[in-house]
Amino acid sequence: MGSEALVHVFLVSFPGQGHVNPLLRLGKRLASRGLLVTFSAPESIGKQMREASNITDEPTPVGDGFIRFEFFEDGWDEDDPRRYDLDAYMPQIELTGKEVLPRMIKKHEEENRPVSCLVNNPFIPWVSDVAETLGLPSAMLWVQSCACLSTYYHYYHKTVPFPSEIEPEIDVQLPSMPVLKYDEVPSFLHPSTPYPFLRRAILGQYKNLSKPFCILMDTFQELEHEVIEYMSKLCPIKPIGPLCKNPKAISSAIRGDFLKADDCVGWLDSKPPSSVVYISFGSVVSLKQGQIHEIAYGLLKSEVSFLWVMRPPQKDSGFEASVLPDGFLEAAGDKGKVVQWSPQEQVLSHPSVACFVTHCGWNSSMEAISSGVPVVAFPQWGDQVTDAKYLVDEFKVGIRMCRGEAENRIIPRDEVEKCLREATNGPKAAEMKENALKWKKAAEEAVEEGGSSDQNMKAFVAEVKRLSVNVSMKKAKE
Repeated sequence: MGSEALVHVFLVSFPGQGHVNPLLRLGKRLASRGLLVTFSAPESIGKQMREASNITDEPTPVGDGFIRFEFFEDGWDEDDPRRYDLDAYMPQIELTGKEVLPRMIKKHEEENRPVSCLVNNPFIPWVSDVAETLGLPSAMLWVQSCACLSTYYHYYHKTVPFPSEIEPEIDVQLPSMPVLKYDEVPSFLHPSTPYPFLRRAILGQYKNLSKPFCILMDTFQELEHEVIEYMSKLCPIKPIGPLCKNPKAISSAIRGDFLKADDCVGWLDSKPPSSVVYISFGSVVSLKQGQIHEIAYGLLKSEVSFLWVMRPPQKDSGFEASVLPDGFLEAAGDKGKVVQWSPQEQVLSHPSVACFVTHCGWNSSMEAISSGVPVVAFPQWGDQVTDAKYLVDEFKVGIRMCRGEAENRIIPRDEVEKCLREATNGPKAAEMKENALKWKKAAEEAVEEGGSSDQNMKAFVAEVKRLSVNVSMKKAKE
């Protein structure tokens, strides 16, 4: 059966690596269940994805369905520096998106592949407006934790006091959640945030929260049980994660990396079990040069083996490339490897990895939990500070190296060394590992046949198919 006869779901992603990854994983899941999935995003990252991930324009079979890619121009030149100013870029992508998407969708209808449902991720809530104008149902994939969804929800609806200019250091108590200290609330909500445009972007989704018929979430029932129970009374959420856990090894050949990953696995193979510290701060965080130096010397002092991802800065982003201290690589010798980008899921599931020094972005947090790897929490801003609180105090799989940007200090090498030793050896390391393995098992059970996430996924696919019939009946009447 060709892709024409299948129910067609159209995914639209914000152009960030941390947004593309979960949405593409969702796309592969949906395709494997017999749907035709089109993955769309601005061409600015389409170009990077094609180069780094060998993406073609042909529909690729996945399970019983297909996935295909179709990027759109956002109306700016490739090297326009305004892309790095989200206050300028957000309205631009909305302006062109609202014009381009309906044309793309109309073309599919004319070619006998009518779209039945649109799915977007945060930062581009206008996609549900496009769906509404076209008379199509829409869903949203929330790419942070349910705890963060709840925090933003209550901030938007002003139901409890949050830190303000007058009281910048108050704690926040939300239903079914632990008390969050002022520096554990997603930092974009803080009066002093240097990123107010990100607050506006995220809260834009809450204005539109009544439009999607379903909010899919990259988390699972067992992990955030209480807050999921509570939030599901307020909005139509369905936890379907961890999306990085493939129930039936869905083609890992389809990737959405913006950078080609370096080969790390061969090097890891040469290391003893649970001996390597893996360090990566994701695709956005850029640390101060002084902090890079302290981490480097802390690594040498702790005498652990390490694999460190140091991503080159994007051109025009205004960030300098990080520099390692003179003689650092020589001193580390065979104990250390520094790469530009890594196949993170493969690395985390490698038996020689002992712990993960992470910025605690939600994708990385879910990958660590699903792989049973303890974390050393090094959050900077946004939801990372909230995720760090959960990883350390609630899930009990981590220790805290820093509290984030609000702390405004450089963590010295002695503290780095102390954390690394504690996370790789001794009673604390053993306890975290035990908890991490418990969550790994729970994550596997959630996505397996009949698990909580699997059932939610089945229900979502069934609903999309049901709505698809309604859409075609409505179109036939027109």
